[in-house]
Amino acid sequence: MNIKDLVKKTPAELQEELLKLRREQFNLRMAAAAGQPAKPDQFGKVRKNIARVKTVLSQQRVGGKV
Repeated sequence: MNIKDLVKKTPAELQEELLKLRREQFNLRMAAAAGQPAKPDQFGKVRKNIARVKTVLSQQRVGGKV
């Protein structure tokens, strides 16, 4: 996920993306708990993508540029 792509999205699209990422994070946790862990790097990637989306949302609310 590229930050430049996120900046172009509307807040509604960013909220939808955030929801999708949170579901993916939940599914990864459930798979790990069930003994079917995914690739170990997926956890970090999803967490960082969530942080990127939340940062862009916050900056759009304040009215600043990325």
